[in-house]
Amino acid sequence: MQTYFSEDHRLHFPQAELSGGEFVTPYERPSRVEYVLARLREQSFPTVTAPGPVDMAPVRKLIDPGFLTFLETAWKDWKSAGCAGEIIAAGMPTRHQRTDIVPRNIDGKVGYYCHASETAITGGTWLAALSSMASAQAATRAVMSSARAAFALCRPPGHHATQDQYGGYCFLNNAAVAADMLTQNGAKKVAVLDIDFHHGNGTQEIFYRRGDVLFASIHGDPHDMYPYYVGHADERGQGAGEGTNLNYPLPPNTPYAPWAEALDDAIARIKSFGAEALVVSLGVDAYKDDPISFFKLDSPDFMDCGCRIGRMGLPTVFVMEGGYAIEKVGVNTVNVLEGFLNA
Repeated sequence: MQTYFSEDHRLHFPQAELSGGEFVTPYERPSRVEYVLARLREQSFPTVTAPGPVDMAPVRKLIDPGFLTFLETAWKDWKSAGCAGEIIAAGMPTRHQRTDIVPRNIDGKVGYYCHASETAITGGTWLAALSSMASAQAATRAVMSSARAAFALCRPPGHHATQDQYGGYCFLNNAAVAADMLTQNGAKKVAVLDIDFHHGNGTQEIFYRRGDVLFASIHGDPHDMYPYYVGHADERGQGAGEGTNLNYPLPPNTPYAPWAEALDDAIARIKSFGAEALVVSLGVDAYKDDPISFFKLDSPDFMDCGCRIGRMGLPTVFVMEGGYAIEKVGVNTVNVLEGFLNA
Protein backbone atom coordinates (compact mmCIF):
# COMPACT_ATOMS: atom_id res chain seq x y z
CA MET A 1 0.00 0.00 0.00
CA GLN A 2 1.56 3.27 -1.13
CA THR A 3 1.53 6.28 1.19
CA TYR A 4 1.24 9.85 -0.12
CA PHE A 5 2.44 12.69 2.05
CA SER A 6 3.67 16.28 1.75
CA GLU A 7 6.22 18.00 3.98
CA ASP A 8 4.24 21.21 3.40
CA HIS A 9 1.95 20.20 6.26
CA ARG A 10 4.53 21.88 8.53
CA LEU A 11 3.47 25.26 7.17
CA HIS A 12 0.36 24.97 9.37
CA PHE A 13 1.28 25.08 13.05
CA PRO A 14 -0.89 27.42 15.10
CA GLN A 15 0.61 28.25 18.46
CA ALA A 16 -2.69 28.44 20.31
CA GLU A 17 -5.96 26.56 20.66
CA LEU A 18 -8.82 27.61 22.94
CA SER A 19 -9.52 24.59 25.16
CA GLY A 20 -11.23 24.53 28.53
CA GLY A 21 -11.21 28.30 28.72
CA GLU A 22 -7.47 28.70 28.16
CA PHE A 23 -5.04 28.78 25.28
CA VAL A 24 -3.01 25.58 24.86
CA THR A 25 -0.73 24.13 22.20
CA PRO A 26 -3.09 22.65 19.60
CA TYR A 27 -3.75 18.92 19.86
CA GLU A 28 -3.55 18.81 16.06
CA ARG A 29 0.15 19.47 15.63
CA PRO A 30 2.93 18.53 13.17
CA SER A 31 4.45 15.87 15.44
CA ARG A 32 1.38 13.67 14.90
CA VAL A 33 2.64 12.96 11.40
CA GLU A 34 6.15 12.11 12.56
CA TYR A 35 4.85 9.25 14.69
CA VAL A 36 2.88 7.84 11.76
CA LEU A 37 5.87 8.09 9.42
CA ALA A 38 8.12 6.42 11.97
CA ARG A 39 5.70 3.53 12.40
CA LEU A 40 5.36 3.09 8.65
CA ARG A 41 9.15 2.74 8.44
CA GLU A 42 9.25 0.30 11.36
CA GLN A 43 6.67 -1.92 9.68
CA SER A 44 8.43 -1.79 6.29
CA PHE A 45 5.64 -0.08 4.39
CA PRO A 46 6.49 1.10 0.85
CA THR A 47 8.38 4.34 0.43
CA VAL A 48 6.36 7.44 1.13
CA THR A 49 5.71 9.45 -2.04
CA ALA A 50 5.21 13.20 -2.45
CA PRO A 51 1.85 13.89 -4.09
CA GLY A 52 2.66 16.53 -6.69
CA PRO A 53 0.55 19.67 -7.17
CA VAL A 54 -3.09 19.87 -6.17
CA ASP A 55 -5.76 19.76 -8.87
CA MET A 56 -8.25 22.46 -7.99
CA ALA A 57 -10.94 21.36 -10.46
CA PRO A 58 -12.31 18.57 -8.23
CA VAL A 59 -12.13 20.91 -5.23
CA ARG A 60 -14.05 23.70 -6.95
CA LYS A 61 -16.72 21.19 -7.98
CA LEU A 62 -17.66 20.61 -4.33
CA ILE A 63 -16.56 23.67 -2.38
CA ASP A 64 -18.09 27.15 -2.31
CA PRO A 65 -15.96 29.57 -4.37
CA GLY A 66 -16.31 32.38 -1.85
CA PHE A 67 -15.03 30.09 0.88
CA LEU A 68 -12.03 29.08 -1.21
CA THR A 69 -11.21 32.72 -1.87
CA PHE A 70 -11.50 33.45 1.84
CA LEU A 71 -9.06 30.68 2.77
CA GLU A 72 -6.58 31.83 0.17
CA THR A 73 -6.64 35.50 1.14
CA ALA A 74 -7.55 35.46 4.85
CA TRP A 75 -4.00 35.84 6.19
CA LYS A 76 -3.18 38.77 3.90
CA ASP A 77 -6.47 40.48 4.77
CA TRP A 78 -5.98 39.81 8.48
CA LYS A 79 -2.53 41.38 8.50
CA SER A 80 -3.67 44.27 6.30
CA ALA A 81 -6.29 45.05 8.94
CA GLY A 82 -3.52 45.43 11.53
CA CYS A 83 -4.22 42.22 13.43
CA ALA A 84 -1.07 41.00 15.19
CA GLY A 85 -1.86 37.40 16.12
CA GLU A 86 -3.20 34.28 14.48
CA ILE A 87 -6.70 34.21 12.98
CA ILE A 88 -9.21 33.02 15.57
CA ALA A 89 -12.96 33.50 15.17
CA ALA A 90 -14.39 35.91 17.73
CA GLY A 91 -18.04 35.62 16.76
CA MET A 92 -20.23 33.52 14.47
CA PRO A 93 -23.77 33.99 13.12
CA THR A 94 -26.32 32.43 15.43
CA ARG A 95 -30.03 31.57 15.28
CA HIS A 96 -32.19 34.37 13.83
CA GLN A 97 -29.20 36.27 12.41
CA ARG A 98 -28.47 36.88 8.74
CA THR A 99 -26.36 34.25 6.99
CA ASP A 100 -27.02 35.39 3.43
CA ILE A 101 -24.62 38.36 3.56
CA VAL A 102 -20.83 37.95 3.85
CA PRO A 103 -19.33 40.78 5.94
CA ARG A 104 -16.73 43.05 4.36
CA ASN A 105 -14.59 43.25 7.51
CA ILE A 106 -12.08 40.38 7.82
CA ASP A 107 -13.08 39.72 11.45
CA GLY A 108 -16.66 39.25 10.29
CA LYS A 109 -15.60 37.04 7.39
CA VAL A 110 -13.67 34.79 9.76
CA GLY A 111 -16.77 34.21 11.88
CA TYR A 112 -18.93 33.73 8.81
CA TYR A 113 -16.72 30.98 7.39
CA CYS A 114 -15.81 29.29 10.71
CA HIS A 115 -17.87 26.91 12.83
CA ALA A 116 -15.40 26.17 15.66
CA SER A 117 -13.06 28.71 17.21
CA GLU A 118 -10.49 26.18 18.41
CA THR A 119 -9.18 26.18 14.83
CA ALA A 120 -6.72 28.97 14.05
CA ILE A 121 -5.40 30.07 10.66
CA THR A 122 -1.73 31.02 10.20
CA GLY A 123 0.33 32.34 7.30
CA GLY A 124 0.97 28.82 6.00
CA THR A 125 -2.47 27.27 6.53
CA TRP A 126 -3.72 27.63 2.95
CA LEU A 127 -0.66 26.02 1.39
CA ALA A 128 -0.70 23.24 3.98
CA ALA A 129 -4.38 22.56 3.29
CA LEU A 130 -3.65 22.39 -0.45
CA SER A 131 -0.81 19.93 0.15
CA SER A 132 -3.10 17.78 2.28
CA MET A 133 -5.67 17.75 -0.51
CA ALA A 134 -2.94 16.88 -3.02
CA SER A 135 -2.07 13.80 -0.95
CA ALA A 136 -5.71 12.69 -0.93
CA GLN A 137 -5.95 13.19 -4.68
CA ALA A 138 -2.74 11.24 -5.33
CA ALA A 139 -3.97 8.31 -3.25
CA THR A 140 -7.30 8.40 -5.06
CA ARG A 141 -5.64 8.40 -8.46
CA ALA A 142 -3.59 5.36 -7.40
CA VAL A 143 -6.76 3.47 -6.55
CA MET A 144 -8.41 4.61 -9.77
CA SER A 145 -5.38 3.15 -11.55
CA SER A 146 -6.08 -0.31 -10.09
CA ALA A 147 -4.22 -0.23 -6.75
CA ARG A 148 -6.12 -2.23 -4.13
CA ALA A 149 -5.62 0.58 -1.62
CA ALA A 150 -3.60 3.71 -0.95
CA PHE A 151 -3.03 5.85 2.14
CA ALA A 152 -3.14 9.65 2.15
CA LEU A 153 -1.30 10.88 5.23
CA CYS A 154 -3.20 14.15 5.27
CA ARG A 155 -2.51 17.02 7.58
CA PRO A 156 -4.40 19.17 8.30
CA PRO A 157 -7.33 16.76 8.37
CA GLY A 158 -10.57 17.43 6.51
CA HIS A 159 -13.78 15.70 7.56
CA HIS A 160 -15.16 18.63 9.62
CA ALA A 161 -14.80 21.06 6.70
CA THR A 162 -18.13 21.71 5.00
CA GLN A 163 -18.79 23.27 1.62
CA ASP A 164 -18.32 26.73 3.09
CA GLN A 165 -16.94 26.50 6.64
CA TYR A 166 -13.80 25.38 8.43
CA GLY A 167 -13.41 24.09 11.98
CA GLY A 168 -12.40 21.04 13.97
CA TYR A 169 -8.83 21.52 12.66
CA CYS A 170 -10.15 21.05 9.09
CA PHE A 171 -10.11 23.44 6.12
CA LEU A 172 -10.72 21.38 2.95
CA ASN A 173 -12.63 18.11 2.98
CA ASN A 174 -10.11 15.63 1.61
CA ALA A 175 -12.31 12.54 1.97
CA ALA A 176 -15.27 14.16 0.20
CA VAL A 177 -13.16 15.22 -2.77
CA ALA A 178 -11.63 11.72 -2.95
CA ALA A 179 -15.10 10.14 -2.99
CA ASP A 180 -16.36 12.50 -5.66
CA MET A 181 -13.29 11.84 -7.80
CA LEU A 182 -14.11 8.13 -7.66
CA THR A 183 -17.64 8.82 -8.91
CA GLN A 184 -16.25 10.96 -11.72
CA ASN A 185 -13.96 8.08 -12.67
CA GLY A 186 -16.88 5.74 -13.30
CA ALA A 187 -17.88 4.32 -9.92
CA LYS A 188 -21.67 4.47 -9.84
CA LYS A 189 -21.74 4.16 -6.05
CA VAL A 190 -19.07 5.07 -3.49
CA ALA A 191 -19.09 4.78 0.30
CA VAL A 192 -17.31 6.96 2.85
CA LEU A 193 -16.72 5.17 6.16
CA ASP A 194 -15.73 7.59 8.91
CA ILE A 195 -14.16 5.84 11.92
CA ASP A 196 -12.82 9.02 13.52
CA PHE A 197 -14.13 9.52 17.06
CA HIS A 198 -15.74 12.82 16.07
CA HIS A 199 -18.64 12.93 13.63
CA GLY A 200 -17.67 13.89 10.08
CA ASN A 201 -20.13 16.73 9.86
CA GLY A 202 -18.52 18.24 6.76
CA THR A 203 -18.68 15.02 4.77
CA GLN A 204 -22.27 14.47 5.83
CA GLU A 205 -23.27 17.95 4.66
CA ILE A 206 -21.58 17.61 1.30
CA PHE A 207 -23.29 14.31 0.40
CA TYR A 208 -26.56 14.66 2.35
CA ARG A 209 -28.68 15.07 -0.77
CA ARG A 210 -26.78 12.72 -3.05
CA GLY A 211 -27.76 9.14 -3.70
CA ASP A 212 -24.49 7.99 -5.25
CA VAL A 213 -22.36 8.39 -2.11
CA LEU A 214 -23.22 6.62 1.14
CA PHE A 215 -21.79 8.19 4.29
CA ALA A 216 -21.45 6.15 7.49
CA SER A 217 -19.95 7.58 10.69
CA ILE A 218 -19.22 5.91 14.06
CA HIS A 219 -18.67 8.62 16.63
CA GLY A 220 -19.18 10.05 20.09
CA ASP A 221 -22.79 10.94 20.78
CA PRO A 222 -23.27 14.62 19.86
CA HIS A 223 -25.23 15.11 23.08
CA ASP A 224 -21.86 14.80 24.77
CA MET A 225 -19.17 15.65 22.23
CA TYR A 226 -18.13 17.97 19.40
CA PRO A 227 -19.48 18.78 16.85
CA TYR A 228 -22.56 18.69 19.16
CA TYR A 229 -25.18 19.99 16.72
CA VAL A 230 -25.06 17.23 14.11
CA GLY A 231 -24.50 13.47 13.97
CA HIS A 232 -27.70 12.05 15.44
CA ALA A 233 -29.07 8.70 14.30
CA ASP A 234 -32.20 10.22 12.74
CA GLU A 235 -30.17 12.20 10.19
CA ARG A 236 -30.73 9.90 7.22
CA GLY A 237 -30.22 12.13 4.19
CA GLN A 238 -32.65 14.12 2.07
CA GLY A 239 -34.04 13.95 -1.45
CA ALA A 240 -31.94 11.64 -3.60
CA GLY A 241 -29.79 11.02 -0.52
CA GLU A 242 -32.61 9.70 1.67
CA GLY A 243 -31.30 6.59 3.42
CA THR A 244 -27.68 7.05 2.35
CA ASN A 245 -26.56 8.84 5.53
CA LEU A 246 -25.86 6.53 8.48
CA ASN A 247 -24.86 7.81 11.91
CA TYR A 248 -23.82 5.56 14.81
CA PRO A 249 -23.57 7.83 17.87
CA LEU A 250 -22.17 5.93 20.87
CA PRO A 251 -21.99 6.92 24.56
CA PRO A 252 -18.97 7.73 26.74
CA ASN A 253 -16.67 4.81 27.65
CA THR A 254 -17.78 2.67 24.71
CA PRO A 255 -15.39 -0.34 24.42
CA TYR A 256 -14.53 -2.18 21.24
CA ALA A 257 -17.30 -4.81 21.23
CA PRO A 258 -20.24 -2.40 20.73
CA TRP A 259 -18.09 -0.18 18.53
CA ALA A 260 -17.34 -3.19 16.33
CA GLU A 261 -21.06 -4.02 16.18
CA ALA A 262 -21.66 -0.57 14.75
CA LEU A 263 -18.80 -1.11 12.29
CA ASP A 264 -20.26 -4.44 11.16
CA ASP A 265 -23.66 -2.86 10.62
CA ALA A 266 -22.08 -0.05 8.59
CA ILE A 267 -20.16 -2.60 6.52
CA ALA A 268 -23.34 -4.58 5.86
CA ARG A 269 -25.10 -1.40 4.75
CA ILE A 270 -22.19 -0.47 2.46
CA LYS A 271 -22.41 -3.90 0.86
CA SER A 272 -26.17 -3.72 0.38
CA PHE A 273 -25.78 -0.22 -1.05
CA GLY A 274 -23.62 -1.74 -3.77
CA ALA A 275 -20.57 0.47 -3.27
CA GLU A 276 -17.90 -0.06 -5.90
CA ALA A 277 -15.19 1.85 -4.03
CA LEU A 278 -14.55 2.99 -0.47
CA VAL A 279 -13.02 6.03 1.21
CA VAL A 280 -12.08 5.60 4.87
CA SER A 281 -11.80 8.71 7.01
CA LEU A 282 -9.08 7.20 9.16
CA GLY A 283 -9.17 8.85 12.57
CA VAL A 284 -7.71 6.90 15.48
CA ASP A 285 -8.97 9.12 18.30
CA ALA A 286 -11.33 6.36 19.46
CA TYR A 287 -8.22 5.15 21.32
CA LYS A 288 -8.67 4.76 25.07
CA ASP A 289 -6.09 7.39 26.05
CA ASP A 290 -6.90 10.06 23.49
CA PRO A 291 -6.98 13.42 25.32
CA ILE A 292 -10.09 14.84 23.60
CA SER A 293 -12.22 11.71 23.17
CA PHE A 294 -14.07 9.18 25.34
CA PHE A 295 -14.11 5.75 23.66
CA LYS A 296 -12.04 2.85 25.00
CA LEU A 297 -10.53 1.12 21.97
CA ASP A 298 -7.06 -0.37 22.44
CA SER A 299 -4.30 -0.65 19.85
CA PRO A 300 -5.05 -4.29 18.83
CA ASP A 301 -8.65 -3.26 18.17
CA PHE A 302 -7.50 -1.04 15.31
CA MET A 303 -5.86 -4.07 13.68
CA ASP A 304 -9.14 -5.97 13.87
CA CYS A 305 -11.00 -2.94 12.52
CA GLY A 306 -8.71 -2.90 9.50
CA CYS A 307 -9.33 -6.62 8.93
CA ARG A 308 -13.09 -6.10 8.91
CA ILE A 309 -12.78 -3.27 6.41
CA GLY A 310 -10.37 -5.28 4.26
CA ARG A 311 -12.75 -8.22 4.04
CA MET A 312 -15.14 -6.03 2.05
CA GLY A 313 -12.75 -6.40 -0.88
CA LEU A 314 -13.35 -2.87 -2.16
CA PRO A 315 -10.78 -0.55 -3.75
CA THR A 316 -10.03 1.68 -0.78
CA VAL A 317 -8.59 5.15 -0.21
CA PHE A 318 -7.50 5.78 3.38
CA VAL A 319 -7.49 9.47 4.30
CA MET A 320 -5.91 10.51 7.61
CA GLU A 321 -8.13 12.43 10.00
CA GLY A 322 -7.75 12.71 13.80
CA GLY A 323 -5.88 10.97 16.61
CA TYR A 324 -4.27 12.97 19.40
CA ALA A 325 -2.66 10.44 21.76
CA ILE A 326 0.61 11.43 20.13
CA GLU A 327 2.81 8.51 21.12
CA LYS A 328 0.24 5.94 19.93
CA VAL A 329 -1.11 7.66 16.83
CA GLY A 330 1.43 5.92 14.61
CA VAL A 331 0.85 2.44 16.03
CA ASN A 332 -2.93 2.76 15.85
CA THR A 333 -2.96 4.19 12.33
CA VAL A 334 -0.62 1.57 10.89
CA ASN A 335 -2.51 -1.18 12.73
CA VAL A 336 -5.59 -0.32 10.66
CA LEU A 337 -3.58 -0.45 7.44
CA GLU A 338 -1.88 -3.73 8.38
CA GLY A 339 -5.18 -5.30 9.37
CA PHE A 340 -6.63 -4.29 6.03
CA LEU A 341 -3.74 -5.80 4.08
CA ASN A 342 -3.85 -9.03 6.10
CA ALA A 343 -7.62 -9.52 5.80
